[in-house]
Amino acid sequence: MRMRKRKKNQSSAAITWRSLMTLIIGLMVGMTVIILVAVSEQLLSEAQTNSTRIIESLKEVTIDDDDDWETWRHNSTLDTDSSYVHVRNARKDAKIKYYNSPDADDLLEITPVAMPFNDHLYYRPHFGFIYRRTGHARGIYYTLWLSMNSSIKLLMQVLKVTLVLLVLVLIISPFFVRWLTRRLTGSLATLSATTEQIATAANPSTMQLPVPAKPTEVADLATNFNNLLAMLNAREEQQKLFVMNAAHELRTPIATIKSHAQLIERRAAEHPEIVPKSVHYITEESRQMQQLIEELMQLSRADRMRLDLAAVNLSQLVPEFVGKVQNNFDRPIRLDVAADVWALTNVTAVQEILTNLITNAVKYSPADTPVTISLEQSAQTVQLTVADHGRGIPDAEKEQIFERFYRSADVRGSIPGTGLGLPIAAQLAELSQGKLTVADNPPTGSVFTLALQATDADSAEA
Repeated sequence: MRMRKRKKNQSSAAITWRSLMTLIIGLMVGMTVIILVAVSEQLLSEAQTNSTRIIESLKEVTIDDDDDWETWRHNSTLDTDSSYVHVRNARKDAKIKYYNSPDADDLLEITPVAMPFNDHLYYRPHFGFIYRRTGHARGIYYTLWLSMNSSIKLLMQVLKVTLVLLVLVLIISPFFVRWLTRRLTGSLATLSATTEQIATAANPSTMQLPVPAKPTEVADLATNFNNLLAMLNAREEQQKLFVMNAAHELRTPIATIKSHAQLIERRAAEHPEIVPKSVHYITEESRQMQQLIEELMQLSRADRMRLDLAAVNLSQLVPEFVGKVQNNFDRPIRLDVAADVWALTNVTAVQEILTNLITNAVKYSPADTPVTISLEQSAQTVQLTVADHGRGIPDAEKEQIFERFYRSADVRGSIPGTGLGLPIAAQLAELSQGKLTVADNPPTGSVFTLALQATDADSAEA
């Protein structure tokens, strides 16, 4: 049965451990090689210096007979235990052609073998590595052989020490690397385990990841993840509230339609006069439901859409749009539009925002008061405002009115609406890289301001 290969652990700790161990082993082996090469080069350099000095001393004398040879040997500091000299007198009048220092004859009985990595290094069995140097002067040729045994012993000592250090490092390194990887990735492992607990928890919205003091990257990751959890939990709560509010808003017209339908079913034959009234209620509630569904679909589209922004001439767009919708409202709409105001926005989004703001202003202000639309530019911001003279909005509710389905208690049931118009307008403003805000309009009323990024006509042409 073929054994399956064990799959490598791909956790951050395992990857870090393997990487660091590979790096340490590679560095130690590399340093060992470098040390050995450096020591070898130094030893060869010393051998070259010593051999050159000896050859030069031989050149200074003329070894023409035994007396010259003995005189040189007597005055020379040559170590005959590790150095071997061979002299060949090629002069015609030479009585003796060859001179050898002690043991040089034994050395030359077998021709030393040249080493490939250095022209002066040879190997001779029973003698080991020897360094060869030659020279000649006045017809006499000198060959010097220096034993490298002491250098080899020194090199071996260096090798032993280096190997001992290498073994010690290899023994200690796994423990140090494991400690280091746990310190670096331990926080990540804790975050991973906590994330699994959150994923399987019955109520994950109340749980958060622990934020370690270090390392900084992991602390930032945990903080950002907790912020993400908080945002997702808040969005989940908003969705629950949204569904609950949508169900509540639909429940009322459905109940009204159902009750009037049952009334017609039970009483229409005996009291036909109730039919028109009940049909009227059914029609109005159906229209309210249709409006709510359309706004829900519009809000859903706004949550998913991405607007194409371009330079728009609002000084031209706003009057044209107001002229088209003026007849849909039962009061005058005044314009105070500055000339040549351009903004980076989306035409459809601006029109939809204006529709919602004008509808809201008309709904919450007396019939004999106008709605004022103003357009101006300050620095790099374009401000499009819709002002009314209605009942105004309390400061405590100015932020809440942009929440979905929010309607003040004093208008719910008395003024028709779904509580989705302003949230849709605020969402479209955000998609247009703008912002929708509300303020008071003294002495009474509200001012809604759409702030957009200003641009110029050249941008539109480009």
